[in-house]
Amino acid sequence: MTENREPIVPPVEENIPLPKGARDALPELTPQEELLARSKTIKLIADLNGETIEPTKDQVDEATKMAKEMMTDRDLKHEFDNYPNETIAFLTGLVASTSHMVVKDLADIKLSVLNGLLQEAATAKSARERISAWSRIGEIDGVDAFKKKTEVTHVTKSGKELEEELKKTIEELKGKVVEGEVIEDDDDQ
Repeated sequence: MTENREPIVPPVEENIPLPKGARDALPELTPQEELLARSKTIKLIADLNGETIEPTKDQVDEATKMAKEMMTDRDLKHEFDNYPNETIAFLTGLVASTSHMVVKDLADIKLSVLNGLLQEAATAKSARERISAWSRIGEIDGVDAFKKKTEVTHVTKSGKELEEELKKTIEELKGKVVEGEVIEDDDDQ
């Protein structure tokens, strides 16, 4: 037995223009945001197909060049559509390793220095170089691995408590000889 039901139609607001296509519907993204979205899609598709993403040397070189360009010109927009998935995936890794930050103000400079030192510490060829990089990291404000801390505790006491402590100290000092030297002031003569 078939029932005649009317289709359920959600309420649609009037006079709202629809985008011409999917690209027009996308929000405005920074190059880093677009790169991250693309790389997540690339990874998802590769995982679903059981594929690995292995860039060639040329793709690594291209991604490295693009990363340098992005760091020197923050507003530069690459046409990521023109690059293979492997290049985009590697570029995303490079951008992520610098925490999506490009030197723009002092906080960015500090983060760039920290990222650079972490990279040096991880890739240094000798123990001396690694120790030097880690020492520099430990000196960065906020890391403070070598900063000596002084703790000050403020104790609030009543007048009566202070008076008792003072009397006790005076009693302890009674009978003790305090040696000293008397210096005469020339102005008294």
